[in-house]
Amino acid sequence: MDRVSIGDTTFDEVAEGVYLADLATGRRACVKYWRIESGATLPVHRHDNEQIGYVLDGTLVALVEGEEVTLSSGDCYRFPSGERHGAENRSDEPAIGIGVLAPPREQPDWRET
Repeated sequence: MDRVSIGDTTFDEVAEGVYLADLATGRRACVKYWRIESGATLPVHRHDNEQIGYVLDGTLVALVEGEEVTLSSGDCYRFPSGERHGAENRSDEPAIGIGVLAPPREQPDWRET
């Protein structure tokens, strides 16, 4: 068994105000811990991975194929493989959650360097 605690991982800033941390990674899926600061935007993108997630705290506006969907603490979501999606934090508080990607993904191709 592998065990990873939030305190054992480090966040990478992948876009201004958007942070990702790796939790568990297996052969078929990986778990990411994410934080999107107030006013920050996760760029709209698509990938071959299916993505399922859960909002732990805060509120986001998901940008999905040109539509807006509000996600709040306690909401679960799924982006099918190839679906264009992103998110904006329009609230005054950070949004925090977990995302599972299958197959695993190391670095997003939209990451700002």
